[in-house]
Amino acid sequence: MGKEAIHSKHAPAALGPYSQAIRAGDTVYLSGQIGLDPVTGALVDGIDAQARQVFKNLRAVAQAAGGELDDVVKLTLLLADLGDFVLVNEIMAGFFSAPFPARATYQVAALPKGARIEVEAVLVRDAGRRVGQDARPGREP
Repeated sequence: MGKEAIHSKHAPAALGPYSQAIRAGDTVYLSGQIGLDPVTGALVDGIDAQARQVFKNLRAVAQAAGGELDDVVKLTLLLADLGDFVLVNEIMAGFFSAPFPARATYQVAALPKGARIEVEAVLVRDAGRRVGQDARPGREP
């Protein structure tokens, strides 16, 4: 099984020598996203806007790989402040439907560009349909 780099013009370009995602078979490994606007490249303001932008960016990369957010099986969240945990949970719930992905959340000392949140994901294409769920785009616009 080979690997294929995935790129979406609807998500920010990688900030270093890595791909937005790599597909190996039906599994797609999405690199961490921070709240960068894909058009301007600027970090959006505030944890609410950053969290929403992160999930929009992840959705764009997932779709470029032939998947959807409901195909995500594992998320890793990095927060600059665990005090943002409850708000991020509320925002995340607007992008995913049950059964929700497995997840780990960590507080970190700093993130690139001063971001307050970074999220990476693993998805299995069509996983949402395989478990009897509609594999549809997240509910957030």
